[in-house]
Amino acid sequence: MNKVNILAIVNEQIESFEEAKLISPPSTRYEGFDLDHAYTVAGELFKWRCRNGQKSIGRKIGFTNQAIWEDHGLNTPIWAHMYEDTVQFANDNMACLSLNGMVLPRIEPEIVFKLKSTPIPTDTKPADILKHIEWVAPGIEIVGSHFPDWKFSPADAVADFGVHAALIIGTPMQINEQDIFNLSNQLETFHVVLRKNNHVLAEGVGKNVLGNPASALGFLQNVLNNQPEAAPLMAGEIITTGTVTSALPVAADEHWFVDIDGIELPSLEIKFAK
Repeated sequence: MNKVNILAIVNEQIESFEEAKLISPPSTRYEGFDLDHAYTVAGELFKWRCRNGQKSIGRKIGFTNQAIWEDHGLNTPIWAHMYEDTVQFANDNMACLSLNGMVLPRIEPEIVFKLKSTPIPTDTKPADILKHIEWVAPGIEIVGSHFPDWKFSPADAVADFGVHAALIIGTPMQINEQDIFNLSNQLETFHVVLRKNNHVLAEGVGKNVLGNPASALGFLQNVLNNQPEAAPLMAGEIITTGTVTSALPVAADEHWFVDIDGIELPSLEIKFAK
């Protein structure tokens, strides 16, 4: 295989993004391609998107549900930037989203946070991390892969824009300090049902996300502490924490529902268009 060529990989990923086409993963073409290389690629892609007028408004954490690791040959969560043009709030917890330009899109029900301050390294318990959160909301992330059959390494996924395509956010719930203990427990035990029309296709619980979605935020903070080239987390950022269920393929003209129980968050509904 070829030696790792960061510029070549960046250009390949940009082309696959702009042309909505499949390419082979960098790890199959470049010997020794690893997470360090991948985050360097991601940093260059971030600069490219910024030069094109896109603004980062937060981060996505991916592959926090360890139940799906075996299916994809993964062994670690990842993170990526999200942008003003990829994130939107649902209207009364209902949304319509065009899949135009997305490649192999899949749906993921997630928990979304908005930061009011930056967690510190000693904040390791979910309740400690929640003290830095302004609000929590249900979310639907649409992920996409430019690699055939969703076969890739964690490094490939990082280089592929973190497989982030879009995020729909439901009505947020403000977090009050007196509610943090109960909320921490609910985030671990709440239940999600993912439906297409009236057919239940997947279910999951909060602890699927690294034990607790708040723990996923702690993971992200620790990773960024070891990536000095990456911008630190800042107040106001929106963070989506990874799928509670398996990620399922979606297509235009489909109607999906995310039903939530065990936490005071609304259910979500989304229709997909071409």
